Amino acid sequence: MDIVGIVVSVLVTAASLFLISKLPTGVEIDNLNKTLIAAAVFGLLNAFVRPILSAFISPAGLILSGSLVQLLLNMLIFGLAAWLVEGFRLRWGIWSALIGAIALVIINQVLYQVLGAVL
Repeated sequence: MDIVGIVVSVLVTAASLFLISKLPTGVEIDNLNKTLIAAAVFGLLNAFVRPILSAFISPAGLILSGSLVQLLLNMLIFGLAAWLVEGFRLRWGIWSALIGAIALVIINQVLYQVLGAVL
């Protein structure tokens, strides 16, 4: 991925996180700067931690469906990002991670569809 792709990815994730924090999801982010930091942390966690977590969780894929395993991974990444970034909180704990992870996937897909249509 080139630098433009990375910047677009961080900005799309930041926009999604900002929208999620404005919805009644239990996800709270203090300000726009924290949103950008959280988006960058999401990117780093997805690039470096997600493969490690996938190795540990992959046996669960034998019992659960693949999409459930992906949702669990997204929740873990969401929780880790909230734990690492000061000013990014999950008010309802695991429930906020679940709602936030689902909302992040949906909003990111919509934003990428819109960007694809525009570009």
